[in-house]
Amino acid sequence: MPVKKVGEKYRCEVCGNEVVVTKVGGGTLVCCRQDMVLIEEPA
Repeated sequence: MPVKKVGEKYRCEVCGNEVVVTKVGGGTLVCCRQDMVLIEEPA
């Protein structure tokens, strides 16, 4: 899933790492060789 907005929160389903987007640069976030999952969108 491509990053779309500042403030989105993503989690790795393998190791549990979480990332909050501070700058949108395009592309997808990857951890443990798989795409991270969007868990929260900014309000």
